[in-house]
Amino acid sequence: SIGLQNRGSWVRVLLPVQERKKDMFKRFINYCKECYNELAHKTTWPTYKELSHTAVVVLSASLIIALVVFLMDVVFKNFMLFIYQLLS
Repeated sequence: SIGLQNRGSWVRVLLPVQERKKDMFKRFINYCKECYNELAHKTTWPTYKELSHTAVVVLSASLIIALVVFLMDVVFKNFMLFIYQLLS
């Protein structure tokens, strides 16, 4: 909580600004430590073999998709040229 509550008069008394800044800095440091702990100890990193296999799969899929888009473009271009020749 950011402050204390006086039960008798129901008035909220805020913590000093300097105290809140220190708390915010501590929370930030704690967050950074937790991030490091999770990345260093809880994350499973792929092996070199898994990483290279995945890279080959992504590269192959990208090339196949690029080839399909290229072929669709060529077919559409030739179709439109045919239509324009018929109309002229």
